Amino acid sequence: MNSKKNNTDIIRCAIYTRKSSEEGLDSEFNSLDAQRESAESFIASQKSAGWVCLPEQYNDGGFSGGNVERPGLKRLIADIEADKIDCVVVYKVDRLSRSLMDFARMMETFEQHDISFVSVTQQFNTTHSMGRLTLNILLSFAQFEREIIGERIRDKIAAQRRKGKWAGGTPVLGYDVDRSGGSPKLIVNQSEAIHVRQIYELYLELGSLLPVVDELKTLDLPNKTWHTRRGKPKGGKPFGKCRLHSLLTNPIYVGEVKHKADVFDGEHEPIVDADIFADVQTQLKANGRTPAGQVRNKHNALIRGLLFCKHCNSAMVHTFTNKRNRRYRYYRCAQLIKQGRTSCPTPSLPATEIERAVVDEIQMIAQDEDLQAEVFNRAKALLEEDQKGTTRSIANLSRQLSKDHNELQRLSESPDPSNAIATCIAGLNERIHQNKTELNRLKRKSTEQTERSIEMDEVVTALNDFDQLWDALRPREQQRVLALLVSRIEFDASDNSIKIDFIDTRPTSNVPNQSLAPC
Repeated sequence: MNSKKNNTDIIRCAIYTRKSSEEGLDSEFNSLDAQRESAESFIASQKSAGWVCLPEQYNDGGFSGGNVERPGLKRLIADIEADKIDCVVVYKVDRLSRSLMDFARMMETFEQHDISFVSVTQQFNTTHSMGRLTLNILLSFAQFEREIIGERIRDKIAAQRRKGKWAGGTPVLGYDVDRSGGSPKLIVNQSEAIHVRQIYELYLELGSLLPVVDELKTLDLPNKTWHTRRGKPKGGKPFGKCRLHSLLTNPIYVGEVKHKADVFDGEHEPIVDADIFADVQTQLKANGRTPAGQVRNKHNALIRGLLFCKHCNSAMVHTFTNKRNRRYRYYRCAQLIKQGRTSCPTPSLPATEIERAVVDEIQMIAQDEDLQAEVFNRAKALLEEDQKGTTRSIANLSRQLSKDHNELQRLSESPDPSNAIATCIAGLNERIHQNKTELNRLKRKSTEQTERSIEMDEVVTALNDFDQLWDALRPREQQRVLALLVSRIEFDASDNSIKIDFIDTRPTSNVPNQSLAPC
């Protein structure tokens, strides 16, 4: 770097300070003040060389040196580019950056604008090659130290989780963080715990995420509201599908803590019954969340996963093409896609036509008496399962009420009542009241389910009017109906026909379909 400055010039010096954590920043004289005082003293010692300390302060309190996303640093770079600075002074090299790559980029910016860089405690001059070499060596050690600290923090968190301790992070609905002891602990927030149990019960009752999201909006139940150590409010946002799914799958509610793929017994009190939690996980798994490795059916391919090519016994994959702002859907043999056109004689099939042919055949089979009896039995089984779910919820809620009444009696008989006990009694009374209300609602629902019945003639009527029933279903529901009825659909290119195998001993159907012209 060829300096344009000489000893008679005024050298405008900017002081940059940084501290990784926010701890102690609100004190009268903090670490940033100490760094600046040392830098000001060094600049004053160079007064004879024309060094002048600029009044602007470039401070970053509570920001890591591992990246450049820091407001103070951004203002410093902006002023450098505006030619307001001649020299940057820091207390120590790693105050500017702990990343060798980021620091190298900043040094390039300094060189482009003829900026000198000085560290108060590691004196060297970046105008010389030896100074730049020394700087890179020091920075390499600073980056190594940062990586070692990161490894130690990760190891500490893993050890805390293995012991079942709260290792920090965003507070969750149902718990507060008690920092009065040596290490932070989770304590139950009684009023929020009621809401958590209500959310679990709602999911078991409604069966899917979106209806629960809508119900929580109606009930005006938001997510956890909390404050940072500096008093800044956080959270309190309405539930969406992702937030709700995170709550329903969090093992913390059954007294466990998770670290990566491992789950350990926690030292905090559970607020959700283990049976309810297990029922929710089963329902989530069965409710169509896409398994790992499986592609979402976002184009509503009705018979995807059911249609196979008879010639090579390969699945026929759903695909599409866009022409003149219009989308055309097809089913194409996977063997043909992998190995080329000569590998299989089965042509691409127009998706709409073959899906319609399958639905038409199901409509004809729907008149079969055996199928009607089977649909009736399945519908009856689903109704019975729904009744069992309500009965389980009533039993779980009754157990919780019994526990709460026993705890309330124990606290009421305490010989030395305190404010903490009074708070617990108030929370228990509120929870008992809300759980009684929920129990009455479930009992009414159970009565309605008992009185509700499904008759064979209702099933027959619905299947006889299959077209109207089918058109009333959403695409995803139509796919589920097909998955319940059909085990395999096979296309034979030799005679342009489809063969449908039904589940549970349903008759096999062969459907000639000359309208399925190759694409």
